[in-house]
Amino acid sequence: MYHKNMKTYRNVPFSVLDLAPVLEGKEPRDSFENSVKLAQAVESFGYNRYWLAEHHNMPGIASSATSLLIGHIAEHTNSMRVGSGGVMLPNHASLVVAEQFGTLESLFPNRIDLGLGRAPGTDQATAFALRRTLNQQVDDFPNQVLELENYFSDDPKGHVQAVPGRGLHVPIWLLGSSDYSARLAAEKGLPFSFASHFAPQFMLEALKIYHDNFKPSNALEKPHVMLGINIITADTNEEAEFIATSQQQQVVHLRRNEPTKLQPPVEDITPLITSAEQLMLEKMAQSSTTIIGDKTVVKEKVDALLELTKADELIINSQVFDIDSRIHSYKLIAELFDN
Repeated sequence: MYHKNMKTYRNVPFSVLDLAPVLEGKEPRDSFENSVKLAQAVESFGYNRYWLAEHHNMPGIASSATSLLIGHIAEHTNSMRVGSGGVMLPNHASLVVAEQFGTLESLFPNRIDLGLGRAPGTDQATAFALRRTLNQQVDDFPNQVLELENYFSDDPKGHVQAVPGRGLHVPIWLLGSSDYSARLAAEKGLPFSFASHFAPQFMLEALKIYHDNFKPSNALEKPHVMLGINIITADTNEEAEFIATSQQQQVVHLRRNEPTKLQPPVEDITPLITSAEQLMLEKMAQSSTTIIGDKTVVKEKVDALLELTKADELIINSQVFDIDSRIHSYKLIAELFDN
C-alpha cells in the first residue's frame, strides 16, 4: 500500500489529490505539464501516492480521461503510487475499467491504485452523454465493484475476462462523502477514503460506521482510512490567505453552478462574493479539514485532526494558481515529515 521512499508525519503518510486545474488564460495541455512538475516534486518530498479525480464538463478541471493521465504521471515518476481519486464507476462499464487499470498495472507494476466513487462527477446531461442509461443507476455500484474484484482475481468467474487484468489484484479503494461507501467498504473489507475536504460535516459519522462494521478480507486485515483535506500554506499567513483566494473563487463558482477556470488570487475577495458566500467560506475555513496558513498553523491543525480522527493517511488538495507556489505549499507541508 506504500512505496519505498515514502515519508510520514507521526507515522501517517501524506498523499496528493490533483484535479489538474485549468488556469485562467491557459489550456489543458498546460495543466498536464503542471501536473507532471508537481508529481515529480512531491515524489522527491516523500509523498506516498498521487491521485487524479474524474470530472466532466468542467472548464477548470482537466482530469476527465483519468486513466490516461494516471499513465502519463506514472511514466514521468519513479516509485510513487499513482491512481484515481476517483474513477466514477457508474459512468463506465466495469470491464473497461478493469482493462484500463489492468493495462496500467502491467505497465507500472505495484504502483497503481483504483479509487472508486459512485457519483457521476458531473451534471445529469453530461452523465447521459457518457453513455449512462436508465438501467445503470448508482444502486448498481456494489455489483460493479464486485465485477471489478472478479476481473482482477486469479480465477475470474464467467466467460468474459479482462486482458490485461486477470490475476493482477489492483488495489481497490472506495471513496465517499457520506455513509454509503463507508458501509460498503466496511462490508467488503476495503480501504476507505473520505472526502472530508468538501463534506466535513459527515466525516466523523462515516468513520465510525466504517470502523464499527469493518470485516477483514483478503485485501485488508484491519481498517484503513485516508482523509481528503484542503491545505494551502506559504511562508506567512498573509501569503497563504492570498493564494487561497483562487480556491475560494472556485468553490463560490461551483456553488453558483457556474464553474470556471481556476482564477488568479486577489487581494480582497469580498467585492466578488455575496455576504452569504462570505459566510460559507468562513465556515469552510473554520473546519478541521480546510487549513490555510503558515507551517505553524498547518502543524497545529494537522495534529488536531489526526488526534480527532486517528486517520491512517491524509490526501491533500491544494488549488493554487501559480504552480511554483503550489509546489512550495506541498514542500512546506513535507517539512513536517519525520526525519
